Parts: sequence; C-alpha cells; structure tokens
Amino acid sequence: MRLLLLILLLVPLALSTSAPARAEQPMLLQVHPDRLVAETATGKKSFSIEVADDNYERQRGLMFRETMDDDRGMLFVFPVSQQLGFWMQNTPMPLDLLFIGEDGKVRAIEQGVPFSTDSISPSVDAQFVLELKAGTAEKSGIAVGDVLRHPIIDAVAGRGS
Repeated sequence: MRLLLLILLLVPLALSTSAPARAEQPMLLQVHPDRLVAETATGKKSFSIEVADDNYERQRGLMFRETMDDDRGMLFVFPVSQQLGFWMQNTPMPLDLLFIGEDGKVRAIEQGVPFSTDSISPSVDAQFVLELKAGTAEKSGIAVGDVLRHPIIDAVAGRGS
C-alpha cells in the first residue's frame, strides 16, 4: 500500500517536470465594427482593430500572438493622456507602436522587438497606442502628425465621426 501511495505521489511530479510547459494562448478580442482610418499624405488607410480598454486587456495586448493580417491592429485606450511605456515580453511578432494624442494625431512611432523587455516609451504624452505589424506604418505612409480617426478617438478629440 505504501509503495502504491508513493507511486501515485511521484508520477504526477515526474510528469510535471518532464512535460513541456503548456504554451500560453493569445488574447483574441472581438474586432470593433468600425475601422480605424489613418489620414496620410498619400491618402486614407484603414484597419480592422481590436480594442484593449481595460487594465487586463492592456497588459496582455498582443502577447503570444504569432501572426496578424496586414490590415489588422490593436488599439490601446487609456483613461488620460500621459507618457506611456510598453514592452514586448512574450510577444513573438515585431510591431510598430503608434503613440496617439487625445487629439488623434500620431505623436511618435516606435518599433517593438520580439520578446524584448526594454521599455518603449517615447517622450510624448499619448492617450492611445495603435499596434500594427512591423513595417505597416511605413508601408501605409503613416507619419508623425497624421490624424487617426475612429469613433473612440473622435469622442475624446471632440470630433464627429
């Protein structure tokens, strides 16, 4: 009986130390029904977005996400405009991070390196951050000073959509 008890106790321990860790699942938020539109010097570009607007969603973001369509992104919404810092821990995709003021204007564009724990924190105040696949901002012609329009941003900026 003692031998059976010992086996029952040791087998789960052996399995837990030899089995590979279960991969974390990415957070998949519902796509917002309205597209985000970037007004660029070369014309308007639009994106389907997921909206991360609470602490849990903002903390998880695109962690563990391995792929994303070129016309997709995640919009992070913060309660007030402030200097923001992001990192890429547990994020395997390289990203463009667009820091957007409460007026809807792009104030900074930074690149996120996969799995990096370095802070991505430009010296600008922002109330929104849009994450896109790396290179999408440049390919789309999005530059600092361009206006992004979406009902969530427009409501803060005091504009009609």
